[in-house]
Amino acid sequence: MSKLINLNADMGESFGAYTIGNDPAMLDVVGAANVACGYHAGDPLVMGTTVELAKQNNVSIGAHPGFPDLQGFGRRKMVVAHPELEAMIIYQVGALQAIANSKGASLTHVKPHGTLNTMACVDMEMSRAIARAVKAIADDMILLAPAGSCLFKAGLEAGLPTASEVFADRTYDAHGNLTPRGEPGAVIHDPEQSADQILSFLEAGKILTPNGDGIEAPIHSICVHGDSANALAIAHRVKDRLADAGYQLADLPSVMAAG
Repeated sequence: MSKLINLNADMGESFGAYTIGNDPAMLDVVGAANVACGYHAGDPLVMGTTVELAKQNNVSIGAHPGFPDLQGFGRRKMVVAHPELEAMIIYQVGALQAIANSKGASLTHVKPHGTLNTMACVDMEMSRAIARAVKAIADDMILLAPAGSCLFKAGLEAGLPTASEVFADRTYDAHGNLTPRGEPGAVIHDPEQSADQILSFLEAGKILTPNGDGIEAPIHSICVHGDSANALAIAHRVKDRLADAGYQLADLPSVMAAG
């Protein structure tokens, strides 16, 4: 019997006159779309178009809220009081939720973007604020969080259905966190290396760290960043290698339902 796994990508990150990524092509590959909500990228027209495309491809649709940092693509640190952070997330998810409703679609999950996500991964109180915001929107909304992180733990603590993800196009440090983007080798550009990393994690049942140790964690979903130059090639190669290894790609709710 095939093992279910989800492949997700961040998308809807074009805005105005600027095009980022190739969402139509990526939606032929992935099973979950994390749609930017206007703070770090995206705009109302792009959000609507991305939702329509995802619906046509039977791809589960999630909100991808970030810091209000359009110039920095949500990849700059911000210090935000937790009540304000909760309101920011509810505001962004609510905007996408309304657009999805207008297209006859619905949201299945929330995945924080960029530095908001990486900061929460090592800050339990920040993670709890994010989990509170998601639960206030809908207590059955899936929180998509990095494997082994504070955010994943906070989601479970809040009683949310919490999906654990690993990244195909990023390397990890000795603590099981993503290598900071400014460091050499933080981003993986080679599709074969990306697939090798994912298959090694799945086989081991853990995030394998550079020192040879591992961070044990369930793996429900695999992320490919849609804005990277080799995103499509990486997504296709990971998908093919997963199929060869006996995995079946599915949308995120199906993977969560399968346990």
